[in-house]
Amino acid sequence: MRKNSIRIAAVAALALSAALPAYAGKTLDAIKQRGELNCGVNPSLPGFAVADSQGHWSGLDVDVCRAIAAAILGDANKVKWVPIEAAQRFAVIQSGEVDLLSRNTTWTLTRDASLGLNFTGISFYDGQGFMVPKKLKVTSAKQLKGATVCVQSGTTTEKNLSDFSKQAQLNLKPVVFDTQEAANKAYFAGRCQAYTTDSSALASIRSKDATNPADHVILPELISKEPLGPAVRRGDDEFFAIVKWTFYALVNAEEYGITQANVDEMKAKSDNPAVQRILGSGEDMGKLLGLDKDWAYRAIKAEGNYGEIFDRNLGEHSTLKLPRGLNRLWNQGGIMYAPPIR
Repeated sequence: MRKNSIRIAAVAALALSAALPAYAGKTLDAIKQRGELNCGVNPSLPGFAVADSQGHWSGLDVDVCRAIAAAILGDANKVKWVPIEAAQRFAVIQSGEVDLLSRNTTWTLTRDASLGLNFTGISFYDGQGFMVPKKLKVTSAKQLKGATVCVQSGTTTEKNLSDFSKQAQLNLKPVVFDTQEAANKAYFAGRCQAYTTDSSALASIRSKDATNPADHVILPELISKEPLGPAVRRGDDEFFAIVKWTFYALVNAEEYGITQANVDEMKAKSDNPAVQRILGSGEDMGKLLGLDKDWAYRAIKAEGNYGEIFDRNLGEHSTLKLPRGLNRLWNQGGIMYAPPIR
């Protein structure tokens, strides 16, 4: 009987400790002290991260950072943007120059296990493809035997190209460039017969840099899985949780029909306990993250839900007009899925 009492007391103590407020981590403290979130982004990839002539940044990766700033600091504009080339991105976050890397970066075992980083989730499901001039009349990547292919160094793209070439016995000849801008210029100048990178990036590059986008075709094959998402440094579980759950809040918001336009009304009137937990009108979920109860409400109010972010940057309300595809919610034919906020 005594053993059972001890066991019950231990379980109760564990449950109580699980519900205690989180301690603020060193990253959260530093962000609050400086008054801004340092976010590493792509220098110029429309749809994901790009600055206009006034220095205003936009894109899916940008909006994720803005949502996190809103959750932590109460203002989505309190972000310092740090443009980073692919080859330098991991060194920059490892050094502490940025708090968060939100830069179309593929989550792989090597990166997850050996770089001192934690990936916080998948914000875009992508795959590597090929773009070719329409005049070549190529309709399949398997017709590219012996072709020269522009590719950027310091990316998973380079290794995927090599693997695909060997497997399909195509003897593809990579032409490697240090920066995306250099690779873009080389391809459109005709130095390579094809260009390979993530298919979403190909659509962005074609839209931004081609003299006539219709002169270039993105081939249908995808040769890899490219789950893209934000990453943070290891060693700060509190900040890791904040970044992770802020993104999950945006996905959950879409699932429950919470939008930028109706978030105030739903906060005031919804009787759905799940919506109340997300928006801070019910149980206080923020204290478990070291934040206040309105953290997710502020993120959604500032940037909208995941679907709204996708549509304006990559989907039907953007210049790219990419199909939602795998990035649809799990209950709408896609695989975008967030754990519940409860």
